[in-house]
Amino acid sequence: MSKITEYFKETKIELKHVIWPSRSQTIYYTLIVIILSVLIGYYLGIFDFIFSKGLEKLITR
Repeated sequence: MSKITEYFKETKIELKHVIWPSRSQTIYYTLIVIILSVLIGYYLGIFDFIFSKGLEKLITR
């Protein structure tokens, strides 16, 4: 039990050394992640569509 208590004490001390981002930085980085995720999703969706249509044409010949 003492190891668990020691772990949480050390974790609390370490968290005091963390430089947390500001609210505006957090919102900005979150928006970047969301936008990039959507763009990559569309990019992969387009290639999936192209390859599935190409494979469909190969199979139906």
